[in-house]
Amino acid sequence: MPVFLLSENIAFPPPHFASKEGLLAIGGDLSRERLLLAYRMGIFPWYSEGEPILWWSPDPRLVLYPDELHISRTLTKVLKKNIFKITMDQAFEQVIDACAEIRLRKKEGTWIVDEMVDAYCDLHRAGFAHSVEVWQKGQLAGGLYGVSLGRSFFGESMFTRASNASNVALVTLVQQLKALSFEFIDCQVTTTHLMRMGAREIPRSQFLKQLRKSMTAPTVKGRWHFTEEAGIVLRC
Repeated sequence: MPVFLLSENIAFPPPHFASKEGLLAIGGDLSRERLLLAYRMGIFPWYSEGEPILWWSPDPRLVLYPDELHISRTLTKVLKKNIFKITMDQAFEQVIDACAEIRLRKKEGTWIVDEMVDAYCDLHRAGFAHSVEVWQKGQLAGGLYGVSLGRSFFGESMFTRASNASNVALVTLVQQLKALSFEFIDCQVTTTHLMRMGAREIPRSQFLKQLRKSMTAPTVKGRWHFTEEAGIVLRC
């Protein structure tokens, strides 16, 4: 399959034109309009420092359905101990910076380059991108961030500085998405860790069909704030 070169026009080729590896297009920008269109079409950016922007739509797609979340016995014990404080959308930039920092420290490389940080912080300010923060003794111990559109949550990255902190963030996110009748979390790329948490691969065609259905629902836009008593509070 050819890889498409994007122009200044905010448009993408159909996802089924992606290469075997999932690469669909190259170029364009990370404007809010282009990013939101990409997610609505089942496309996401993923590239490294010094590369042009690369746009992907892999087949199969890793998806976590809220009802299929697997919580291990060890994680259940951690949750019962209440050793963490959990917030949402209180430290988005700290979370995205930490996701990049942890990967660089492990010499794994990262797609969370400065342009990506700026773009997703813009989505956050606009009410489309959200973070879950896990705190321990006043310090950020773990968290995750992603994009919400329709009844879909597109997970971007997660990090942990304390054992099980990122898992607690994921469990919290799933609980809140269930309360809001979200249909799935798009995990994008397959990892053994997420599969152990209950995520599974589905064909891209199935994912796109479910995505189109999800996009017919209104987007839960605005700042999300987690409280144990009230669940999610939306503040525009």
